[in-house]
Amino acid sequence: MSKQKMTEQQVAEYCLSLPGAREDYKWGGLRVFSVAGNKMFAVQGLQGAALMFKVADELFLGYCDRPGVRPAPYLARAKWVSMEQPYPMGRDELCDLLQRSHQLVVKRLPKRLQVGLMI
Repeated sequence: MSKQKMTEQQVAEYCLSLPGAREDYKWGGLRVFSVAGNKMFAVQGLQGAALMFKVADELFLGYCDRPGVRPAPYLARAKWVSMEQPYPMGRDELCDLLQRSHQLVVKRLPKRLQVGLMI
């Protein structure tokens, strides 16, 4: 497992590599990664601001107990976490969590939209 930290650009590139992912800029400078048009799975502030993404409901409190990870403002009730740079986890773990966030969102889409987006 790689302990190497990811940069803001590497996170963005990874998010865009996931099936059907696209990016928008919203809310005064947030980079929003979404699937199926407008279903967000990650949000990245610009110039080193926080990275936010969805985690499984049952894992939310456990991640929030970790150093450097906190409930995401305005999105915590939907089980999103937030972290600042340098991200408090290695590349492998962060990529896994971003992929899981993507898949959590995809699984909530209608079956006809899930085709080609599942990993």
